[in-house]
Amino acid sequence: MVKSVIAGVGSALPQRIMTNHDIAKVVDTTHDWIVERTGIHARHIAGEGETTRTLAVAAARRALEAAKLQASDIDLIVLATSTPDNTFPATATLVQADLGITQGAAFDVQAVCSGFVYALVTADSLIKAGQSKHALVIGSETFSRILDWNDRTTCVLFGDGAGAFVLSAAPDSDKRGILASKLRADGRYNDKLYVDGGPSTTKTVGFLRMEGREVFKHAVTNIASVMEEVLAESGTAAKDVDWFVPHQANRRILEGTARKLGISEDRIILTLDKHGNTSAASIPLAFDEGVRDGRIKPADLVLLEAMGGGFTWGAVLAQL
Repeated sequence: MVKSVIAGVGSALPQRIMTNHDIAKVVDTTHDWIVERTGIHARHIAGEGETTRTLAVAAARRALEAAKLQASDIDLIVLATSTPDNTFPATATLVQADLGITQGAAFDVQAVCSGFVYALVTADSLIKAGQSKHALVIGSETFSRILDWNDRTTCVLFGDGAGAFVLSAAPDSDKRGILASKLRADGRYNDKLYVDGGPSTTKTVGFLRMEGREVFKHAVTNIASVMEEVLAESGTAAKDVDWFVPHQANRRILEGTARKLGISEDRIILTLDKHGNTSAASIPLAFDEGVRDGRIKPADLVLLEAMGGGFTWGAVLAQL
């Protein structure tokens, strides 16, 4: 029996930083209005030559370095994104080519903001099934390219970036690794957070649309419920979790979810203020920051969660 352990993490952000004051020059909004409702102060915006692919490659290289592995060791790439470079091929295959990998499998996962959790669970399952020894799990997004910059209710929320984990197979006796996970979806709410275009319907890319209050209403309940399931499955109490690394969507959602489970705010890894909502990239971006600044340490118990359009949601408990 084998399990998957997090061997290394990495991240990448576009060069351009767009503050709330910059956005106020584009749409009718203010810095204070955005901060009060979301907790966001700034976000990174992809420039010319920066794409989902290039950000993913940069994050992957840093994760490989942290794991002390070569690209040639990787036999699986699962890339979570809602903003691929092309309709097809999968952006994961482009990343595979850029890294010089010619073995194994590479494919994309599309679960919007829950994408990284879905990708992580998928890679974990394939490792357990003996299909992979070392996997790159990447969340990479350029949401700025599907935003309606005339819609102040959505364009202030999102940013671009990428984050990556290296998952490696380890003996089941290893105390480290992914301890429990749950994935959920409910397609009845697909019209609450969606893009109004697509190859099969409009032959266009479309723009992001959202009913913010409806998303908020479901988010805290759904996320708290799936986190409770993961904790129960692993026999872990919320008080024993060292770090809570949530999808960075809205500060009120993060704090509300933490309160519901009894997790104190000082145990939340929060990067929303400077990254905005980077969809599938937000969890690995926040996780990497927590590792780099020394908060997340070996042997720590870390709880990850996300909810996104669909609705999709899920949670993962891992020990470093």
